Parts: sequence; C-alpha cells; structure tokens
Amino acid sequence: MKKYLKIDAYPQACPENMIQGEHYRITVLTKSLVRLEYSPDGIFTDAPTQTVLNRNFPQVSFEVRETPEELEIRTEYFQLNYDKKEFTSHGLSCYALGMPGGNRNAWRYGAKNENLKGTARTLDNVNGACELEDGILSLWCGCVALDDSRTLTIREDGWVEPRKKGIQDLYLFAYGHRYLEALKDFYHLCGETPMLPRFALGNWWSRYYKYTEESYMELMERFDQEQIPFSVAVIDMDWHLVDIDPKYGTGWTGYTWNREFFPDPERFLKKLHDRGMKTTLNLHPADGIRGFEDCYPQMAEAMGLDPEKEEPVNFDIANPDFLEAYLEKTLHPLEEEGVDFWWVDWQQGTNSKMEGLDPLWMLNHYHFLDSARNGKRPMTFSRYAGPGSHRYPVGFSGDTLITWESLDFQPYFTSTASNIGYGWWSHDIGGHMLGYKNDEMEARWYQFGVFSPINRLHSSSSEFNGKEPWRFKKEVHDTMCEFLRLRHRLLPYLYTMNHRAWAEGEPICQPMYYAYPENWDAYGRKNEYFFGSELIAAPVTTARIENLNVAKTKVWLPEGLWFDFFTDTVYQGGRNQNMYRSIDQIPVLAKAGAILPMTDEIRAIDTEKNPEELTVRVYPGADNSFTLYEDDNITEGYRQGICAVTEMNLNWQEKTFTIKPSAGDLTLLPEQRTWKIELHKVTAEEAVVLVNQTEQKDCCTHNGTTLTITLADIRPEDTIEIRLPQNTQVAANPVQQQIFDFLNQAEIDFIAKEKIYQAARHAQETPELLLSELQSMEITPDLSGAIQEIICAYLKR
Repeated sequence: MKKYLKIDAYPQACPENMIQGEHYRITVLTKSLVRLEYSPDGIFTDAPTQTVLNRNFPQVSFEVRETPEELEIRTEYFQLNYDKKEFTSHGLSCYALGMPGGNRNAWRYGAKNENLKGTARTLDNVNGACELEDGILSLWCGCVALDDSRTLTIREDGWVEPRKKGIQDLYLFAYGHRYLEALKDFYHLCGETPMLPRFALGNWWSRYYKYTEESYMELMERFDQEQIPFSVAVIDMDWHLVDIDPKYGTGWTGYTWNREFFPDPERFLKKLHDRGMKTTLNLHPADGIRGFEDCYPQMAEAMGLDPEKEEPVNFDIANPDFLEAYLEKTLHPLEEEGVDFWWVDWQQGTNSKMEGLDPLWMLNHYHFLDSARNGKRPMTFSRYAGPGSHRYPVGFSGDTLITWESLDFQPYFTSTASNIGYGWWSHDIGGHMLGYKNDEMEARWYQFGVFSPINRLHSSSSEFNGKEPWRFKKEVHDTMCEFLRLRHRLLPYLYTMNHRAWAEGEPICQPMYYAYPENWDAYGRKNEYFFGSELIAAPVTTARIENLNVAKTKVWLPEGLWFDFFTDTVYQGGRNQNMYRSIDQIPVLAKAGAILPMTDEIRAIDTEKNPEELTVRVYPGADNSFTLYEDDNITEGYRQGICAVTEMNLNWQEKTFTIKPSAGDLTLLPEQRTWKIELHKVTAEEAVVLVNQTEQKDCCTHNGTTLTITLADIRPEDTIEIRLPQNTQVAANPVQQQIFDFLNQAEIDFIAKEKIYQAARHAQETPELLLSELQSMEITPDLSGAIQEIICAYLKR
C-alpha cells in the first residue's frame, strides 16, 4: 500500500496496565475504561483494528484482588468482577462507582443493558424515527461495552485482515454520568475527528437532477442575484453517462462525464471554483469499471485484463490491487480536472470477498486517506459504517422522506450521534423524495439545517420538488433566504467549533445531558441540544397553530439567563417553557455572557479566507471568554499548530469587554480588520472604548437595547477594551409591546384581543394579576400559553 494509505495508530498498551491469565487479558486503559480479552489459545491482539487505533494511555493506578476462581479489579470509578473463564453474564460484571444516589446497577456481559444510543447507518426510506445502534453512554448503570471482537485488524502495511474466530474483545466504558470524559477517551482510543475545511461549513446545493453546464451556472447566477450563498456544489449521478448500451448493464455506476450535459468538465469545474465553490460528484461504485468508461483501458491493464475484450473490472474492494487502481486510474484523473472530493453513495450491503469486511468501511477509510495525499485537508462524504466512522467526515444520512415526521426525528438523531463520536452528519435538508409539499415544513427544515453540523439542501428529480427558495410563498422564501445567509454569517463561530471538535473532542451538537447529567429535564427534550459552546437550539418540527400563526416548541432552560438569538428576549432559566415562534424564528438561546463571532462577508468566495470584517455579539449576565480560532482553512497545518487565535473576555462584574491581541501566525489574518461589537440586551447607551489604551470617539451607536461599537483599521496586534457604566444591567423585556405585536398578527376574535391587551396594560407592574386574568378568560390554551411566555420570560422587578 502507498504510504499515504496507512493510517497513524499507536496500538500498544502500557504493559503495567495489563493483568493476564492463561486465556484472558485485561488492560486498564484509564480509571474508567478497560479492555477485556478472552482467547481460547491464549494469543492476544495488539494490532489496530477498524474501530480501535490507540491504546497508548498512560499508566493507571488500580487495585487487584485475586483468588483461584475470581479476579476483582477496582479503580476509583469502577469495580470489575471476573471468573477467569469465557465471558458470560454470570461470570463477568462491572459496577460504575459514584453513581448518583449510590445507584449500583450492574453491567453484565451479554445482558441487554440500558443505553443512551448512538446513530444508524442510514435514513434511507425512513418516515419518522428508526432504531439506533448503541453508543458508549448509559444513564442507569453507567457502563457500556463496545464489542470489537468481529472487526478486522489493520496490518503494518495499511491493509486489513480477518481476526481469529472465537475470541472476545471488549472495551468497557464505566464513566457513569461523566459523559464528555467518556467521549474524549473514546476519541483517543478510536482516533480523532479531523477538522473540516472551512468551505464545508457553508451551504451545500444538492439535487438529483439532469443539470447541464449551462443550466447549472444559470442557477448559480440566480442564487448570486438573490444573495443566497453556497460553498459546495453536489453533482448527483447524472454527471456521468447513464443511458448506456444494455450489454454493459445499468447506468447506476459511472466514471465518465456525460459530455452532452458537460461538454468541457474542466471548464465547468473552473467556473465553480472561480465562484469560490468546491465540487463533489456522486459515486455508486458497486458495478465496477466497464468497457464504455474512459478509464477502462488503464483499469483493465492494471488488473491484467485485455482491454480489447472489454471484460468488466469487477468491484472487488477486498483486493488491494483493485483498490489502488480504482483510486489512481479512475478517480485521480477526475480530481486533476477539478473534482474536490467524492460523494460515496454505497447502498449494496455489507458483504465482500473477505469475511467480515464491509465495503462501505473500506470505501470510507481509503477514500479519506487518499484525499490527503497532496497535503490538503482530507474529506469524504459517505454513510456511517459503524463505530470509528467519525474519523471519515462528512456523513451522508441517506434519502429521507419529505414529511413532518422525518423532520421531527432529525434533531434528536443528530445530537444523539455524538454518543458514538459521530459529529458531522449531513442530512437531506428539506427531504429528498416522496412525502408531500408543505411550504412551512420546508422553512422549518432549512432552519434546522442552519443549526446543524452540515447544511446541505437536497431533493429528487421531480419537477415539483426543487429546493430553490423562489419556489415557495413569499414569507417562506424570505425566511429561507435569511437563514441561508445566516449560516454563512456564522462561519467564524462554526469554524472555531470545528477546531474545538478536533482539539477538545466536543462535537458541535451535544445532547443537553452532557452538561446537566443529573437533571432529568436534560433527558426529556430530545430535540433540544447545545450548538457549540454558546448556544442552545430547539428547532421547530411541527406545524403552526391555526389562527395564531406561531408554532409551539417545548424547551428546557437550564439555570441562568438565556437570550433569544432572533428577538433578544431574555428568559430566566431553571424551568421548562413552551415557546411560540413565527415562521421566521426558532428557539435559539444564547447563554448569559455568550460571545458569538460572526461576519457579513457571506459570498462563497469569502469562505476561502478569513474575514476582514467581524461582528461579535456579546450577551450580558455572566463572565465568559471565547477564543476565536483561524487558520489557512484548507491544509493540515492545524495539526502543527499553524493558526491564529484571538481571545475575547467579558467581565460582567467589572462591566468590561476585551479583545486581546491575536497570537500565533498573524500572516493568516488580514493586516487590518473592522470590528463591530454588539452588546445585546444592556441598559447602557454609551461606553468608553479604548484601542491600545487610547480612547476612541464617535464609535458607539445605540438601538433599542443593543449598544454597537464599530472600530475600523484594527491590526491583529491591537487591544480593544470596552468599559460599560457600572450601573449597566440586563435590559427588561418590552412585555406590553410584545403582547401587542403578538395579538396584532394573530387571526382571532377582536374582542379577545382587546380584553387581553387591556388586562396587560392595567397590570404592567403586576404580572401575577395578568396571569390570573388570563386564567379567567375563555381563550384557547395555546393563546394563553403564548401570552404567558411573554409575561413570565423574565420577571425583573
């Protein structure tokens, strides 16, 4: 195998962490992670596997108590009991120590143990929910086993081979409710999640459709005219020849450009590159390379076939000669024309000519490694192939049905995948096929897409099923466009979270129970999740309430203050709250003290560079710091620390906000920047602004409860300090105006509107009286609930 097709691995465990008998070996990798092996012949595996790469954890302190019949191993976090025989439910058990309330629910080998779940291979043809595979986290017993017994091992030359039969090889995660710690050790064990190139975090345009070069570029021009940014062009299978001579079979698999549609592929790809867009082409590799393909002569010769006979080169992923020829003779020439990465659309099952070898895993593994051969940041786009697949982002979740049920499942599906380390799912945003047309549903799906790891619009070839915003009614069109622009405005934040996922082992979407494992409410709102370090998202996944023109979403707010990203409404946390949102909003809440770097440079061409203009949203109420991360956006230099970081600090007690001088490789940054700092929801109407201790004049503007400071020509070496008046507080919500605005748009009885608004005016300072009045009125529960949300959001005296 070529050197670049060998994955880095450190499979040898610390010998001092091992306890070995005649047929068993136990390796305590951390105080909560233990490897359990049983081998009938007493020979054990130290090679990396498809799932596990690194066992090089430091030496661990643990206690061993042993009798001829039993072994007990204990750390501060677990107690393991083993009868020294082949693993059974009565002979191998473990307790996670320190569980809340002294809970001691035992994990037993082979028993059906409770699990917080992980993810699934595909959502193909799924309407609503599907069964998820297990993750590495447990709520009740605190222990989960990752079974590595049937994976293949990876040889030193980079190829794979089956294991001996009859062995047992488990990794027991006994972390209790220390979920993030478990996840970080999982990443060490199974390999890190690499950083994505910056362009991958923008909007992707994808459609199964017979585009031509002309029609595709006309579409891109229309997007430009409407100021709708896309950074990735996904070209589905009609890029290649599809209507082929039946003697070759079907046109499902192909590697030869359809020059009727794309007469000059290099020209087409260059046009996209000139716009700042990267391109991925769809592959269905199952039918191999056949005689009509441009690359067939080279492939046939590489595989020892006579090109004149046109014998097919069968797809044989278990053959290293085929794999290398497939990459070098078939794909590399297309990449030289300008293809940036591949969409590997494997749908043909898990069998190959090597026992236990899943073709999908092989395609993911070697496509990803191959894409790094020229020094660029590797990326592929394919389905999930089991634990360890997080090493090969981005994930393609499959052909989803266009229904509310499918939308309603995807937020939970996305955040729960973090329980197996799979943090970069890409869904068919808007749904792919079948289902029905519903403009409101499409808008809500776009909104979820913007607050998900990857935002890729996709649809089938039906002429009625396009995802272009101008196909929808005006309010939906406007919402779609604004959210697609918002995705690109969020790129500085998203890219920093991209680095955090690699450097700190924290996926961008995390279930609420990661941060609040002992609060039952954190487990009860499945469609609510942390979106990076600063935000909570709870996408709307149900239709609007008739006549009220808002949709209801149930949200749990942890303790503290939370600020609506779209309206600046402040909420007091520590409770569950029904939130009612119009078509242009969803519940996205910034924590107290949140610092959100954004940009107005949203064109596709802007995704390749670090912005010259930055907007930083700052929310009051608590101290916080945020370090903006930037690098060259495309190479592997981040692994060597080639980057620039800019630390920002909010000291709420002192009422100061500071942007420190950037550190690292400053050549990666613009020589000068314009900074716009937006201090949201504050009572202050002015501030003292210093750059390098020199006071700046005429740089503050005030609008409502947002104080904006604009500073031009700021160098990376400069220090910015903003001093608010000491009496600055969190601004109150304009409750009476919010009630009026809600009632004004609601399509309900005028008398009901008058009664509610009159009560609101009379009880401005006594919300308890207004709540009492609402209870006595004959109005619907949702109308009452929407008003109560406004009244009770932040009861500031």
